[in-house]
Amino acid sequence: MIAHETTPVPQYAEEVILGLTSPHKTLPCKLFYDEIGSALFEEITRLPEYYPTRTELEILRKYSREIAVSAGSPISVVELGAGTATKTEMLLRAISWRQMRVKFFPVDISPSALSEAGKRLRAELPGALVRPVIADFSDGFHFLNGISGRKLVLYLGSSIGNFDWNDAIALLRKVRDQLCPDDALLLGTDMVKSPEILVPAYDDAQGVTEQFNKNILRRINREFHGNFDLDSFRHIAEWNPECSRMQIYLESRKPQVVTLAATGTTVRFRAGERIHTENSNKYTLDMVQQLLCVSGFRLEQSWFDERQWFGLHLARVN
Repeated sequence: MIAHETTPVPQYAEEVILGLTSPHKTLPCKLFYDEIGSALFEEITRLPEYYPTRTELEILRKYSREIAVSAGSPISVVELGAGTATKTEMLLRAISWRQMRVKFFPVDISPSALSEAGKRLRAELPGALVRPVIADFSDGFHFLNGISGRKLVLYLGSSIGNFDWNDAIALLRKVRDQLCPDDALLLGTDMVKSPEILVPAYDDAQGVTEQFNKNILRRINREFHGNFDLDSFRHIAEWNPECSRMQIYLESRKPQVVTLAATGTTVRFRAGERIHTENSNKYTLDMVQQLLCVSGFRLEQSWFDERQWFGLHLARVN
């Protein structure tokens, strides 16, 4: 039941309530990225167990100039889910060697992360034109229409892996629908590897990922006047080989009842009952090629680290 119009609740209230009251409880992973969550994720990227960020950086250090040449010029660069755009600087520098001025449009749901990205990039790349865009992808990608000329859309960090196969295709098709012939996409994907490598990346020894996962409950407490007891839930990270993905949960340690006063919602938990908060799909190259093809893109070239743990894929609009 949604509260009266006079009660201020987030626009995603129905999504949260439906997820928490369904037989298999879920919460949307986009809720991770408030100011605290964004800072925690930046901390995660520096953990020894979390290989994706430093591996993707390794690829960018080695191949940014080659990627810039393959993408063509002149182009405007648009980064979806940019966060603080720490990885993007190398690629922007490589592109700036090929054209007079780089236009960069970082897109994210977190205003604080975009503010940090804008300040840093304007200082470090004074010749770049940085125009942050605050957007929730569930509202579509119409902002791409307002960017003139050829575009290179970046979707790095294997963020596409947070979406199930059909949802990933739907998202990429929506991006494709806003692009023109000769526009390009640079897609980052985490590749399939041993669970001994994957599981610690999502359940680190310092417990930072656990804090990040539980912060979604802290945010609901704040925005919905909830009374989640964070200590009554534990962080779970599991590898599902059949679905080729890491699955992340919050598991209730005991029977408990949680209320969201802002919406008049009561949520009951059994001991061991879980809230599914995130998937992180892992790919083979064949899977990447199929994903891009059915989404309206043509895979042109891929770049990998030496261990082939991570890939960057340049695809052109069909």
